[in-house]
Amino acid sequence: MNAIEITDANFEELVLKSDKPVLLDFWAEWCGPCRMVGPVVEEIAKEYDGQALIGKINVDNNPELSVRFGIRNIPALLYFKDGEVVDKQVGAVPKSVLADKLKKQLN
Repeated sequence: MNAIEITDANFEELVLKSDKPVLLDFWAEWCGPCRMVGPVVEEIAKEYDGQALIGKINVDNNPELSVRFGIRNIPALLYFKDGEVVDKQVGAVPKSVLADKLKKQLN
């Protein structure tokens, strides 16, 4: 399964009401580091299919969510559990860092 496109319109339904942990990647087309993180997020989406929801939010198309969560630098990855932000990672980091943070939310 691929990462799901999250928008201002479907955020509440898909993220806040999710019964699984959620990893959201805030990104933009023009962001170089985002292009490095993007494929890693897609790999995590495949590996955790059924265990967690992995989503991507284009900050240019969804400014409301960027403002709501104080996103100033991208890529920014937010981890949600039970509708709350429980962890955060800003900047390009190795896949293991992102996966380890997600694993902690699966317990």
